[in-house]
Amino acid sequence: MDINSEKSMEQTILETAEQMFLERGFAATSTTQIAKSVGCNQALIHYYFRTKENLFNSIFESKFKLLFQRVFDTTQLENLSFTDKIKHIVETHFDILSENPKMPMLILNELSRQPEQLKILKERLHALPEKLISIMSKELETEIAAGKVKNCSFIDIMFTIVSLNLALFTMLPIAVNVAELNDIQLKFLLAHRRAENVNIVLSYLRP
Repeated sequence: MDINSEKSMEQTILETAEQMFLERGFAATSTTQIAKSVGCNQALIHYYFRTKENLFNSIFESKFKLLFQRVFDTTQLENLSFTDKIKHIVETHFDILSENPKMPMLILNELSRQPEQLKILKERLHALPEKLISIMSKELETEIAAGKVKNCSFIDIMFTIVSLNLALFTMLPIAVNVAELNDIQLKFLLAHRRAENVNIVLSYLRP
């Protein structure tokens, strides 16, 4: 097996496992089932990832890296005002959840089942979250000193953003079924809530 085909197979296993974890949950998905769906033997999954937990952690890590890289994309944030940066963070976080609507419940379930996953994730991501939060926190201090935003911490802001966006997507499957929303209505709802969540966060920041 050459290097390119190895990477292709590893990526196929990751993508297949992610879909199966999302559909069935971690506990109800076995490496045997993943191998069958991929069309390879179980030994190959063991070769790449050793255990189902390592396979899940690889997916977990990639999603959080995507989150931090897109939400705090310096090329997008560089020339924006502080409030426009916050608007970008709210919208980008919302869009990532919209692209991966089943991921929040899977992550919340697994963190509840295995809280040690958070420590593993932090070790794997190294200093990425701390560095990004530190940069934004310093800018926030400047805004507070200038009287442009209320006295709060950047962690407070992030909790508000994450809580608002996550609440919608954890409740969305129930809302869609109860209200019997069609695709057009769902699209309208998401666009409306995206804008409303931005307004709520910006209102929270006003001095």
